[in-house]
Amino acid sequence: MLDLLLRHGTVHDGLGGPSRTADVAIHEGRVAAIGTGLGPARRVLDVAGLVVAPGFVDPHSHSDTVPFLSEEQPFKLLQGVTTEIIGNCGFSCAPVHDDDSGFTPSVLADAAFPTMREYLDAAQQAGPTNNLAVLVGHNTLRLAAAGMTAEITAARLDRMCALAAEAFEAGAYGLSSGLEYVPGAYAGLDELTALALVAKRWELTYATHLRSESEGLAEALDEAITVATRAGVRLHVSHCKASGRAVHGASAMVLDRLSRARSAGLDVRADVYPYLAFGTGLVAVLPPSACEGGEEALLARLADPGTRAALRTLAESPGSGIGVGLWRELHPADVQILTHRDPRVAGRRLADLGGDPWEALCDLLAADPRAAGVFHTMHEHDLRAFLADPLVSIGSDGGPPVGPNHPRTFGTFPTFLGRYVREERAVPMEVAVRKVSSAAAGQFGLAGRGWLGPGAVADVCVFDPGTIGHDGTYERPDARPTGVVHVFLAGRQVVADGEPTGGRHGRVLRRGTP
Repeated sequence: MLDLLLRHGTVHDGLGGPSRTADVAIHEGRVAAIGTGLGPARRVLDVAGLVVAPGFVDPHSHSDTVPFLSEEQPFKLLQGVTTEIIGNCGFSCAPVHDDDSGFTPSVLADAAFPTMREYLDAAQQAGPTNNLAVLVGHNTLRLAAAGMTAEITAARLDRMCALAAEAFEAGAYGLSSGLEYVPGAYAGLDELTALALVAKRWELTYATHLRSESEGLAEALDEAITVATRAGVRLHVSHCKASGRAVHGASAMVLDRLSRARSAGLDVRADVYPYLAFGTGLVAVLPPSACEGGEEALLARLADPGTRAALRTLAESPGSGIGVGLWRELHPADVQILTHRDPRVAGRRLADLGGDPWEALCDLLAADPRAAGVFHTMHEHDLRAFLADPLVSIGSDGGPPVGPNHPRTFGTFPTFLGRYVREERAVPMEVAVRKVSSAAAGQFGLAGRGWLGPGAVADVCVFDPGTIGHDGTYERPDARPTGVVHVFLAGRQVVADGEPTGGRHGRVLRRGTP
């Protein structure tokens, strides 16, 4: 007898094929069959009128520390997400050593582990609410081997490669970089290629936050393609964007380069979130050289008027835009302060603070080097182009659901399916389901996940295509999404009739294990 039968649903296999009305049989944590007349089951759910899809896979998440929060966290399950790829943008919770100094995101500060194996064990013991698959971060490797120095010696690079190999042996699914952030911004092509070659030993994926997503976008994309081509690894371009007025319309260039690279033999894909603003630390607005040596060195530079002026000259310098920070792509009105030690400035725009915007930015960072912001820099035309392209999946870039936040944390997948699929018909449903499932799972080697068929892991999302959506805003991002009716993790129901059933039933996945 079957464990569960989902009856009369509109079934999407996640591979882009047409839907069909059918039953889905689940037994012992796997999909047993799809069709009709599948036999008796201990439990039957009538899901007529609802979409039955593979559990969604988020290829770009920052939920690394979520398992360690005191309460279970169903915020991704309520979006239909059953598996997240974490350790993105070059930052992971391991390997972190005691002498590290730098600009690791504060969200990771309380979950630092000397080895990837220790992190994976601890996260599993703490209890993830959904499944997590981990990348090892280039920034984290560099901090462990070289701290915040820009120079990388042969011995330090060897150490980075050894640490990466340890992480892959422990079960990490690939390597990530965040080349707009320090110390990753100090890396050259040879360093990145050397690490990607380590990932090649296990046929893993290189995921990159490009060195520039604005005026240096073309050169940065070419760099990523060169690294992956030289190493022979899969390439995943994180959170596609054309950021800043100077490059609005550049989506056509990005998608053409991705398509040509794939035609040339590179296994390359990308992801995007359905929003026109990104979020990151305010320190990323400065040239990377401002941060060399660590936080104390940064504060000393910001305290010196002459150095501030020199940094401004560098930040405003024309050219490729690579290596000068985000300043050139921003207008002061674009910068919405998200977190700061001074609660009076949180939520305000840089343009509202008065005086010279550069000086205001430097004052903000001098008072709180860990301050973060939301940056409204993208154009709807580019977003729609990225969302529709077959090489681009949907990723949230969201972090833990605590403190001031971005709506992408709580509503990426319902927003995509509600606004861009149902309301605007920018993407057909069968293509949309592939974008939130197999397109991401396959790129990271998640065997048995991201598709519906006999033998697949029974991670399943059942949603109402007529009501799925999210009303969150930048002022109130944590509105609860609508339309996700049932969610299952390996056959266990974790959302029932739109409500979490409770518990921590996810797994920390390890490469090479089911």
